[in-house]
Amino acid sequence: MQVIHTIDALRAALAGQPERAFVPTMGNLHEGHLSLIRQAKAAVAGQGGLVVASIFVNRLQFAPHEDFDTYPRTLARDAELLEAAGCDIVFAPDEKTLYPEPQGYKVHPPAELADILEGQFRPGFFIGVCTVVAKLFNIVQPSVAVFGKKDYQQLMVIRRMVQQMALPIRIEAGETSRSDQGLALSSRNGYLSAMEKEQALLLSCTLKNLAARWQAGERDLPALEADAMQALRDAGWQPDYITLRRRHDLGAAVEGEPLVALAAAKLGKTRLIDNIEC
Repeated sequence: MQVIHTIDALRAALAGQPERAFVPTMGNLHEGHLSLIRQAKAAVAGQGGLVVASIFVNRLQFAPHEDFDTYPRTLARDAELLEAAGCDIVFAPDEKTLYPEPQGYKVHPPAELADILEGQFRPGFFIGVCTVVAKLFNIVQPSVAVFGKKDYQQLMVIRRMVQQMALPIRIEAGETSRSDQGLALSSRNGYLSAMEKEQALLLSCTLKNLAARWQAGERDLPALEADAMQALRDAGWQPDYITLRRRHDLGAAVEGEPLVALAAAKLGKTRLIDNIEC
């Protein structure tokens, strides 16, 4: 496996390799990331393609009060994990490589998808995500890219961007990896204490309860969502949202359509997100 730090060196390594599967990450990897690598490898296995993972902590998607400066950088460990998972190339640029000058050109996703849920509580987040992903797509030029369902809204935003920009990239969704107890794996789980990791299981339990009540026939969605928010508050959480939405566009839940329950809440100092399709 090669670890490459510059755009020119990456393009040289990829020359003559038409089939490329790509997994963009911010590093500090866990089993969820590695499952995406294995899925990417399977996606191009028949064509003898390469799997490329990027590791880059993207300043553009962090608000000034968020954890950009303290976000764990663990490149050596990450590279070992990626090699064991079957990755062929790790692209790990520094900030000057990816943003040699202030990034004046940015990708602005549509407000109806990007300014709700995560976008409401993290203004500009999806502009930063789309801008860096578009730039990485241009550098890597993959035929397939794999994104995890844990970041459900991000997956939808990227899919829509690829569709509207007519990019020749197939977007595959990777299932959310969870601990044996059911906690969605996240790089930020490392911020949790042992006690908080146990308390964090309440997030997925509350999502399951919300989905179960809807499936049982309860249709007062504002009341269902308010009950779920209060359950988290009563347990000491600071919830941003917990809601039931249509899967295909994150619009208001409609009976008979595939839905997804999504939540974001802070436990102590750590903000966690999760979702469950229903």
